[in-house]
Amino acid sequence: MATMVLDIGGTAIKSGLYENGSLSEIRETATEASQGGPHVVAKAKEIIAGYRDICPFERIGISTAGQVDPARGCIIYANENIPGYTGTRLKEIMEQEFQVPAAVQNDVNAAAIGEAVFGAGKDQQDFVCLTYGTGVGGAIFTGGKLYTGSSYSAGEFGGIVIHPEERNLESDMFSGCYERYASTTALVQKAKEQNPAFSNGRILFEHLQEPEVKQLIDQWIMEIVYGLITIIHMTNPACAILGGGIMEQPYVLEQIQEQLYPNLIPSFRHVQIKKAELGNQAGMLGAAVLDRFSY
Repeated sequence: MATMVLDIGGTAIKSGLYENGSLSEIRETATEASQGGPHVVAKAKEIIAGYRDICPFERIGISTAGQVDPARGCIIYANENIPGYTGTRLKEIMEQEFQVPAAVQNDVNAAAIGEAVFGAGKDQQDFVCLTYGTGVGGAIFTGGKLYTGSSYSAGEFGGIVIHPEERNLESDMFSGCYERYASTTALVQKAKEQNPAFSNGRILFEHLQEPEVKQLIDQWIMEIVYGLITIIHMTNPACAILGGGIMEQPYVLEQIQEQLYPNLIPSFRHVQIKKAELGNQAGMLGAAVLDRFSY
Protein backbone atom coordinates (compact mmCIF):
# COMPACT_ATOMS: atom_id res chain seq x y z
CA MET A 1 0.00 0.00 0.00
CA ALA A 2 1.10 3.52 -0.76
CA THR A 3 1.72 6.55 1.45
CA MET A 4 0.18 9.86 0.40
CA VAL A 5 2.77 12.64 0.78
CA LEU A 6 2.49 16.42 0.77
CA ASP A 7 5.12 19.15 1.07
CA ILE A 8 3.32 22.39 1.93
CA GLY A 9 5.43 25.45 1.14
CA GLY A 10 4.61 29.13 1.00
CA THR A 11 4.48 29.09 -2.80
CA ALA A 12 3.53 25.55 -3.81
CA ILE A 13 2.18 22.31 -2.39
CA LYS A 14 4.07 19.35 -3.83
CA SER A 15 2.28 16.03 -3.67
CA GLY A 16 2.75 12.42 -4.70
CA LEU A 17 2.46 8.77 -3.79
CA TYR A 18 5.30 6.86 -2.13
CA GLU A 19 5.63 3.11 -2.51
CA ASN A 20 8.56 0.68 -2.54
CA GLY A 21 11.19 3.39 -2.10
CA SER A 22 10.10 5.81 -4.81
CA LEU A 23 7.63 8.60 -5.57
CA SER A 24 5.06 8.61 -8.34
CA GLU A 25 2.21 10.81 -9.55
CA ILE A 26 4.14 13.92 -8.48
CA ARG A 27 2.17 17.16 -8.80
CA GLU A 28 2.60 20.79 -7.83
CA THR A 29 -0.26 23.10 -6.87
CA ALA A 30 -0.17 26.79 -5.94
CA THR A 31 -0.48 27.17 -2.16
CA GLU A 32 -2.26 30.54 -2.29
CA ALA A 33 -0.83 31.03 1.19
CA SER A 34 -1.92 34.67 1.47
CA GLN A 35 -5.53 33.43 1.70
CA GLY A 36 -4.71 31.94 5.09
CA GLY A 37 -4.29 28.68 6.94
CA PRO A 38 -7.88 27.39 6.58
CA HIS A 39 -7.67 27.90 2.81
CA VAL A 40 -4.34 26.03 2.66
CA VAL A 41 -5.79 23.14 4.69
CA ALA A 42 -8.83 22.97 2.41
CA LYS A 43 -6.57 22.91 -0.63
CA ALA A 44 -4.44 20.14 0.91
CA LYS A 45 -7.55 18.05 1.56
CA GLU A 46 -8.69 18.61 -2.02
CA ILE A 47 -5.29 17.48 -3.35
CA ILE A 48 -5.29 14.34 -1.22
CA ALA A 49 -8.85 13.47 -2.23
CA GLY A 50 -7.78 13.68 -5.87
CA TYR A 51 -5.34 10.79 -5.35
CA ARG A 52 -7.80 8.30 -3.88
CA ASP A 53 -9.05 7.19 -7.29
CA ILE A 54 -5.48 6.65 -8.52
CA CYS A 55 -4.27 4.46 -5.69
CA PRO A 56 -5.56 3.61 -2.21
CA PHE A 57 -3.13 4.81 0.47
CA GLU A 58 -2.67 3.54 4.02
CA ARG A 59 -1.18 6.64 5.61
CA ILE A 60 -0.50 10.33 5.02
CA GLY A 61 2.84 12.08 5.54
CA ILE A 62 3.01 15.88 5.51
CA SER A 63 6.01 18.20 5.41
CA THR A 64 4.98 21.79 6.05
CA ALA A 65 6.23 25.31 6.54
CA GLY A 66 6.11 26.55 10.13
CA GLN A 67 7.23 25.17 13.47
CA VAL A 68 5.58 21.82 14.11
CA ASP A 69 4.82 19.68 17.15
CA PRO A 70 5.09 16.26 15.46
CA ALA A 71 3.73 14.40 18.50
CA ARG A 72 0.37 16.18 18.17
CA GLY A 73 0.75 17.01 14.49
CA CYS A 74 -0.07 20.67 14.93
CA ILE A 75 1.47 23.96 13.84
CA ILE A 76 3.18 25.61 16.82
CA TYR A 77 3.97 28.80 14.93
CA ALA A 78 3.79 30.09 11.37
CA ASN A 79 4.64 33.61 10.28
CA GLU A 80 2.40 35.85 8.23
CA ASN A 81 3.40 34.13 5.00
CA ILE A 82 0.49 31.80 5.91
CA PRO A 83 -1.87 33.91 8.05
CA GLY A 84 -3.93 32.03 10.59
CA TYR A 85 -1.94 28.79 10.23
CA THR A 86 -0.58 28.82 13.80
CA GLY A 87 -2.46 26.32 15.96
CA THR A 88 -3.75 24.25 13.04
CA ARG A 89 -4.21 20.62 14.16
CA LEU A 90 -3.18 19.18 10.81
CA LYS A 91 -2.79 15.55 11.89
CA GLU A 92 -6.22 15.47 13.53
CA ILE A 93 -7.88 17.17 10.55
CA MET A 94 -6.44 14.74 8.02
CA GLU A 95 -7.11 11.63 10.10
CA GLN A 96 -10.74 12.63 10.55
CA GLU A 97 -11.13 13.43 6.87
CA PHE A 98 -9.44 10.35 5.37
CA GLN A 99 -9.60 7.74 8.16
CA VAL A 100 -5.92 6.76 7.89
CA PRO A 101 -2.97 7.58 10.19
CA ALA A 102 -1.27 10.91 9.44
CA ALA A 103 2.12 12.33 10.46
CA VAL A 104 3.25 15.95 10.23
CA GLN A 105 6.74 17.46 10.38
CA ASN A 106 8.43 20.81 9.77
CA ASP A 107 9.68 21.11 6.18
CA VAL A 108 13.39 21.43 6.98
CA ASN A 109 13.25 18.51 9.43
CA ALA A 110 11.38 16.47 6.82
CA ALA A 111 14.02 17.30 4.21
CA ALA A 112 16.75 16.24 6.66
CA ILE A 113 14.92 12.96 7.29
CA GLY A 114 14.74 12.47 3.54
CA GLU A 115 18.48 13.05 3.22
CA ALA A 116 19.13 10.73 6.19
CA VAL A 117 17.19 7.84 4.68
CA PHE A 118 17.70 8.33 0.94
CA GLY A 119 20.35 10.98 0.30
CA ALA A 120 23.56 12.66 1.45
CA GLY A 121 23.08 11.63 5.10
CA LYS A 122 22.35 7.99 4.38
CA ASP A 123 25.49 6.64 6.08
CA GLN A 124 25.80 9.40 8.68
CA GLN A 125 24.82 9.21 12.35
CA ASP A 126 25.70 12.79 13.31
CA PHE A 127 25.06 15.59 10.84
CA VAL A 128 23.48 18.99 10.40
CA CYS A 129 21.34 19.95 7.43
CA LEU A 130 20.89 23.55 6.32
CA THR A 131 18.80 25.04 3.55
CA TYR A 132 19.55 28.43 2.04
CA GLY A 133 16.59 30.05 0.34
CA THR A 134 14.07 32.67 1.47
CA GLY A 135 15.62 32.23 4.91
CA VAL A 136 18.07 29.77 6.48
CA GLY A 137 16.55 26.58 7.89
CA GLY A 138 18.30 23.89 9.84
CA ALA A 139 18.02 20.42 11.36
CA ILE A 140 20.27 18.32 13.59
CA PHE A 141 20.75 14.55 13.55
CA THR A 142 22.59 12.94 16.45
CA GLY A 143 23.07 9.23 16.98
CA GLY A 144 20.96 8.59 13.90
CA LYS A 145 17.97 10.44 15.36
CA LEU A 146 16.49 13.85 14.67
CA TYR A 147 17.20 16.18 17.58
CA THR A 148 14.15 18.37 18.17
CA GLY A 149 14.90 20.21 21.42
CA SER A 150 12.43 20.84 24.26
CA SER A 151 9.64 22.13 22.01
CA TYR A 152 10.41 20.50 18.65
CA SER A 153 12.12 23.60 17.21
CA ALA A 154 15.87 22.87 17.48
CA GLY A 155 18.04 23.83 14.52
CA GLU A 156 16.77 27.39 14.06
CA PHE A 157 20.20 28.32 12.72
CA GLY A 158 18.84 31.36 10.92
CA GLY A 159 18.59 33.00 14.35
CA ILE A 160 22.33 32.90 15.11
CA VAL A 161 23.48 36.49 15.73
CA ILE A 162 26.49 37.13 13.50
CA HIS A 163 26.25 40.92 13.22
CA PRO A 164 25.29 42.22 16.69
CA GLU A 165 25.95 45.80 15.60
CA GLU A 166 22.88 45.49 13.34
CA ARG A 167 20.59 44.12 16.08
CA ASN A 168 17.30 46.06 16.37
CA LEU A 169 14.45 44.11 17.91
CA GLU A 170 11.96 46.93 17.42
CA SER A 171 12.21 46.61 13.65
CA ASP A 172 13.09 42.94 13.09
CA MET A 173 13.45 39.94 15.41
CA PHE A 174 16.03 38.51 13.00
CA SER A 175 18.04 41.72 12.63
CA GLY A 176 21.77 40.94 12.76
CA CYS A 177 21.02 37.23 12.36
CA TYR A 178 22.41 34.63 10.00
CA GLU A 179 19.46 34.42 7.65
CA ARG A 180 19.50 38.18 7.02
CA TYR A 181 22.97 37.79 5.49
CA ALA A 182 23.41 34.18 4.31
CA SER A 183 20.04 33.46 2.69
CA THR A 184 19.53 33.57 -1.06
CA THR A 185 17.07 36.40 -0.40
CA ALA A 186 19.86 38.43 1.21
CA LEU A 187 22.18 37.82 -1.75
CA VAL A 188 19.57 38.85 -4.33
CA GLN A 189 18.61 41.97 -2.35
CA LYS A 190 22.25 43.09 -2.31
CA ALA A 191 22.65 42.26 -6.00
CA LYS A 192 19.57 44.28 -6.99
CA GLU A 193 21.07 47.32 -5.28
CA GLN A 194 23.97 46.93 -7.70
CA ASN A 195 21.83 46.13 -10.74
CA PRO A 196 17.99 45.82 -10.69
CA ALA A 197 18.25 43.18 -13.45
CA PHE A 198 19.76 40.72 -10.93
CA SER A 199 16.32 39.53 -9.83
CA ASN A 200 17.32 35.96 -8.87
CA GLY A 201 20.36 33.84 -8.11
CA ARG A 202 20.46 32.16 -11.52
CA ILE A 203 20.73 35.48 -13.36
CA LEU A 204 23.34 36.69 -10.90
CA PHE A 205 25.59 33.66 -11.40
CA GLU A 206 25.48 34.13 -15.16
CA HIS A 207 27.58 37.24 -14.45
CA LEU A 208 30.03 35.54 -12.06
CA GLN A 209 33.05 36.52 -14.17
CA GLU A 210 32.32 40.22 -13.69
CA PRO A 211 34.60 41.49 -10.86
CA GLU A 212 31.89 43.39 -8.98
CA VAL A 213 29.50 40.45 -9.10
CA LYS A 214 32.18 37.99 -8.01
CA GLN A 215 33.09 40.23 -5.09
CA LEU A 216 29.45 40.41 -4.02
CA ILE A 217 29.04 36.62 -4.21
CA ASP A 218 32.32 36.02 -2.37
CA GLN A 219 31.18 38.32 0.45
CA TRP A 220 27.89 36.41 0.68
CA ILE A 221 29.74 33.07 0.77
CA MET A 222 31.75 34.34 3.71
CA GLU A 223 28.48 35.10 5.52
CA ILE A 224 27.54 31.44 5.02
CA VAL A 225 30.94 30.40 6.37
CA TYR A 226 30.64 32.60 9.48
CA GLY A 227 27.50 30.76 10.52
CA LEU A 228 28.91 27.34 9.69
CA ILE A 229 31.96 27.99 11.89
CA THR A 230 29.68 28.44 14.91
CA ILE A 231 27.33 25.56 14.01
CA ILE A 232 30.15 23.07 13.47
CA HIS A 233 31.99 24.05 16.65
CA MET A 234 28.74 23.75 18.64
CA THR A 235 27.42 20.47 17.23
CA ASN A 236 30.63 18.66 16.16
CA PRO A 237 28.94 16.87 13.22
CA ALA A 238 30.60 14.37 10.93
CA CYS A 239 28.84 16.02 8.01
CA ALA A 240 27.10 19.27 7.10
CA ILE A 241 24.57 18.90 4.27
CA LEU A 242 23.78 22.13 2.46
CA GLY A 243 20.61 22.50 0.41
CA GLY A 244 18.61 25.08 -1.48
CA GLY A 245 18.61 25.87 -5.18
CA ILE A 246 21.62 28.17 -4.87
CA MET A 247 23.78 25.20 -3.84
CA GLU A 248 23.43 23.85 -7.38
CA GLN A 249 26.05 26.43 -8.32
CA PRO A 250 29.38 24.51 -8.06
CA TYR A 251 31.29 27.69 -7.24
CA VAL A 252 29.38 28.13 -3.98
CA LEU A 253 30.22 24.74 -2.48
CA GLU A 254 33.83 24.96 -3.68
CA GLN A 255 34.34 28.33 -2.02
CA ILE A 256 32.57 27.32 1.19
CA GLN A 257 34.95 24.39 1.55
CA GLU A 258 37.99 26.50 0.71
CA GLN A 259 37.13 29.24 3.22
CA LEU A 260 35.66 27.13 6.00
CA TYR A 261 38.37 24.62 6.93
CA PRO A 262 41.11 27.16 7.84
CA ASN A 263 38.58 28.75 10.24
CA LEU A 264 37.91 25.52 12.14
CA ILE A 265 39.83 24.18 15.12
CA PRO A 266 41.99 21.35 13.67
CA SER A 267 40.12 18.65 15.59
CA PHE A 268 36.88 19.70 13.82
CA ARG A 269 38.25 19.66 10.28
CA HIS A 270 37.15 16.09 9.65
CA VAL A 271 33.65 17.41 8.96
CA GLN A 272 32.46 16.73 5.42
CA ILE A 273 30.63 19.47 3.54
CA LYS A 274 28.10 17.92 1.16
CA LYS A 275 25.47 19.21 -1.22
CA ALA A 276 21.98 17.89 -0.52
CA GLU A 277 21.16 15.15 -3.03
CA LEU A 278 17.37 15.02 -3.18
CA GLY A 279 16.52 18.48 -4.48
CA ASN A 280 12.87 19.49 -4.25
CA GLN A 281 11.81 15.91 -3.47
CA ALA A 282 13.59 15.87 -0.09
CA GLY A 283 10.55 17.03 1.89
CA MET A 284 8.20 14.54 0.24
CA LEU A 285 10.60 11.65 0.73
CA GLY A 286 11.07 12.61 4.37
CA ALA A 287 7.30 12.88 4.82
CA ALA A 288 6.96 9.37 3.40
CA VAL A 289 8.99 7.80 6.21
CA LEU A 290 7.92 9.87 9.22
CA ASP A 291 6.52 6.73 10.83
CA ARG A 292 10.15 5.63 11.36
CA PHE A 293 10.73 8.69 13.57
CA SER A 294 8.15 8.46 16.35
CA TYR A 295 7.82 11.00 19.17
